[in-house]
Amino acid sequence: MLCEAQVVEVLPNTKFKVLLKDFDTVIDATPSGKIRLNHIRILKGDFVTVELSTYDLTKGRIVFRHKTNKPSNFNNEQK
Repeated sequence: MLCEAQVVEVLPNTKFKVLLKDFDTVIDATPSGKIRLNHIRILKGDFVTVELSTYDLTKGRIVFRHKTNKPSNFNNEQK
């Protein structure tokens, strides 16, 4: 099952604590193989898509990191 989540804490050994948007619970998550293969960095505060384990609902796998918007005053600084 896929859920939207936000990274709350970065733990050692490529583990993360993420807050699920739908359930308001914090679970442990690890990045998927494609995330590791492409060296995608996941930081605290990032919005991600998590695939929950069917056997243990307190664990999951991060399958996608959503892009964040740049600040709106970015264009004003170039003028």
